[in-house]
Amino acid sequence: MKFLKQLLVAAVLLLSTQVFAEAQLGRDYKELSPAQPVLAGAKIQVLEFFFYGCSHCFHLHPHLSAWEKKMPKDVELQLVPTIFRDTWEPMARTFYALETMGMQRRLHDDLFNAWNVSSTDLSDEAKILDFVTQRGVDRAKFSAAYNSFTMSSKITRSNQMVRDYGIRGTPTIIVDGKYIVTGLTPEETISVLNDLIVKARKERSRR
Repeated sequence: MKFLKQLLVAAVLLLSTQVFAEAQLGRDYKELSPAQPVLAGAKIQVLEFFFYGCSHCFHLHPHLSAWEKKMPKDVELQLVPTIFRDTWEPMARTFYALETMGMQRRLHDDLFNAWNVSSTDLSDEAKILDFVTQRGVDRAKFSAAYNSFTMSSKITRSNQMVRDYGIRGTPTIIVDGKYIVTGLTPEETISVLNDLIVKARKERSRR
């Protein structure tokens, strides 16, 4: 009986290594052509293009958040709210307004849950104002940030990044301006992300 248990454990471990085998180009990720520039000497850049109302982004979110807490010190994660249609812009403005106020991370979970769990209507500024105010955000400061002059440049930059990186859906992860990860399960995404960080680190060491 003990031998059978050991055999079962070995089989599970073997299956796990097969499921999360080393990431393969064309199957698990693609290469961006042309690659987008990353500052020399900067940390390995990981971009997540997302939308709060995207169910796939919602399912990836806890996995990526857990990964971020343990990510290597030479890696940085940057979130990029996408705007594939006009109705998505209020959430991008919300993200950047909260980021400006230093409160984006605090409300990140709440915004995902509002869209994907409670189906809260956050389609315009008035509804969003009520939502964030109930969670301790200063109403006047948020409104000012939401409608600020600099907000237009942030929205323009987000749209430009979507075009530059050829983003077609969410969530999409870009590693070091070169590798594209999309369409995988959350577990597969994290596994491939880790492999590509190792790959990017090796490539940098050869420059």
